[in-house]
Amino acid sequence: MGKDLSKMNIAEAEKMLPITSGRKISRTNKKRTGVLKKDSNVVDHLQQVSSFSSASACVSVMDSTKVTLTVRGSTALGEVIAVVGSCETLGSWCQQKAVTLQPAEEDGTLWRTTIHVPRGAETKYRYFKAFILESKNAGGPCQVIVNRWETHQLPRSLSPSEPELVVDDGHFGVHDGAECVDSGWLTCQTEIRLRLHYSVKPPVSITKKKFKTSRFRLKLMLEGVEEEEEEEESPSSWHKMTTTLEMSMISDDGYKSRHSQPECGYALEPSRWTEYTIHTMDPDNLVLTFEFFEEDLSETVVQGDAHPGHVGTACLLSSSFVESGKDLGVVTLPIMSRNSRQTLGKVRVDYLVTRPIQGLQCDMSRSFTKYWRKRSALDVGHRGAGSTHAAKHHKIRENTIASFLSAANHGAAYVEFDVHLSKDLVPVVYHDLTCCISTKKKNDKTSMLLFEVPVKDLTFDQLQLLKLAHTTALDTHDHKDLQDEEEYIDEHQPFPSLPQIFQSVPENVGFNIELKWISQFKDGSWDANLSTYFNMNQFLDIILTCVLQNAGNRRIIFSCFDPDVCTMVRQKQNKYPILFLTQGVTQLYPELMDIRCQSTKIAMSFAQSENILGISAHTDELLKNMEFIGEAQSKGLVVFCWGDYNNDHENRRKLREHGIDGLIYDRICEDKLEQSNIFKMEEQGGNLKEVIQTCACSTYSIPCSSFPCPGRPSETNGESDSGLSSS
Repeated sequence: MGKDLSKMNIAEAEKMLPITSGRKISRTNKKRTGVLKKDSNVVDHLQQVSSFSSASACVSVMDSTKVTLTVRGSTALGEVIAVVGSCETLGSWCQQKAVTLQPAEEDGTLWRTTIHVPRGAETKYRYFKAFILESKNAGGPCQVIVNRWETHQLPRSLSPSEPELVVDDGHFGVHDGAECVDSGWLTCQTEIRLRLHYSVKPPVSITKKKFKTSRFRLKLMLEGVEEEEEEEESPSSWHKMTTTLEMSMISDDGYKSRHSQPECGYALEPSRWTEYTIHTMDPDNLVLTFEFFEEDLSETVVQGDAHPGHVGTACLLSSSFVESGKDLGVVTLPIMSRNSRQTLGKVRVDYLVTRPIQGLQCDMSRSFTKYWRKRSALDVGHRGAGSTHAAKHHKIRENTIASFLSAANHGAAYVEFDVHLSKDLVPVVYHDLTCCISTKKKNDKTSMLLFEVPVKDLTFDQLQLLKLAHTTALDTHDHKDLQDEEEYIDEHQPFPSLPQIFQSVPENVGFNIELKWISQFKDGSWDANLSTYFNMNQFLDIILTCVLQNAGNRRIIFSCFDPDVCTMVRQKQNKYPILFLTQGVTQLYPELMDIRCQSTKIAMSFAQSENILGISAHTDELLKNMEFIGEAQSKGLVVFCWGDYNNDHENRRKLREHGIDGLIYDRICEDKLEQSNIFKMEEQGGNLKEVIQTCACSTYSIPCSSFPCPGRPSETNGESDSGLSSS
């Protein structure tokens, strides 16, 4: 099937990292070599550890066609091109069971493999670029790090009828004339982010009088911790090889993303968020060193210095926070002088650790993370049929199954709702972080006391049994909701579980799922006085797993006000998109601490930098700056909007005229007659395949939300944007 297993030394392995500075690998043992696999023998290894048959054995020769696939594409050192598809031969969309192609030419740009696929049946497939790594444990499964993969809505396909077939698939990422490639997600590696920013206070504080007025540039260097008695061909050596370091910067004015560092790094700016991203298989054993360079060099700089302006270093061991179990936090490091043991000052470093979803493997069948087809503005039912605690005329309680069904019956394309976890880790639907529990006084049937309790402190069963009030009752002393005797109809009860919502609401109604997380305000206070919450990885793993297992063909869009949650959702799964919720510049809500949350402009930069679908902006700011809609869309972003101003019909008309993609508003049942939503009408009258073929968008180019695709039919049809069509 291919060549013998190739091996590389450390010097060669360093070349595969995306930057030429800022990363080092320990070299105590100069003879150490890696075991990163780069040829078709990986398939033989996968046969042993992933329990799948070889390409030629999966299908009976009598009922199969021998297919030779070729594709052109450049790869980094140690990287391979592999193919995954719908049949067992191609791994049934599982990257660990994919077939690895082998270089067919000396320059390594033409890749080829031969497989057997069912004859007379359609086989769908995609190519991807990856590192395929041997297990640390003998006989253990290979690990596959997906770097880039094809994400066309209609993948490549073949339906052979002859005994043999040769297929030239052209260039990697290009299919049917459209380029559509996305970055990979976390399959087995851990992502560590280190951030320097002025959200709370300046991150660098200098105490040494000599440098009090100096301006510094920072550069992050990365090294591996050398372990004693490592074998020359230890699998941990390829862990170091696949460790990458990249950086990004965002501000109101734009962003720079995933690029290498200059020789002396970058200066910090008050209005700029600076972030370093590390992907590693060995998160516990990294030495992270910040090098400080004086930007305005004085006469005291020694001529001929190998590191002109280098004044100090701050060192951080990844184990100091990775092993603590905290995935989000802040560490303060001393800055030590370059030539002495004196302390120059300190640096405040924000960290975020993202891990792969536990217990669930994403497949490569379809992806909607960056896919959107432009329609007229979609109607999104806020909390279902609308917020009810702020409006006295409500008929149906918000965030209940009854509310979602009512919105669905009145043409809502999506229903929007908040999801968080109960104390026993059940995903529940409720808007606020807290609720009110009522207690009656002894021998007094009329008076009652209300206690505000965080939802996270109550189990799912407790939430179902207790008679609850909204927190507004604390201010208004209106206990009518508690005093009224109501019929306990399941569909009208608060705190439905997320699986219940999936089971009860028609599949043609999309879900805009806001992931509820705590927020800190500029004055240092916290929303609902909650400064601690769940472990973010655990929180998202539970909710994402629930969605991925229950969504079926439903359209799903995630959203969140917390940018770190948005980042994690993008990295943890490869199927559904997320919108960054922003309140922008407004007098209606307290300003948030995180500078990424303080304006719609920087929200756009964040969304571009993280390569997420788009933003959900506050209508209060959009009405004052309607040009923001077109600006965001010209940058390849989808734009939804939210807020009380959306409840005004005239405001919605203006927003539609400016091309808004989605409107989240209350009382959708009053504004629209009973009717099918746009997706159901499309399914009844459209053709999925024709639409996708005439509206194929590149993951990395401006999508169809900005410019119409040539040949798009004027009428709508049955293709989905953020979920599968149910047709």
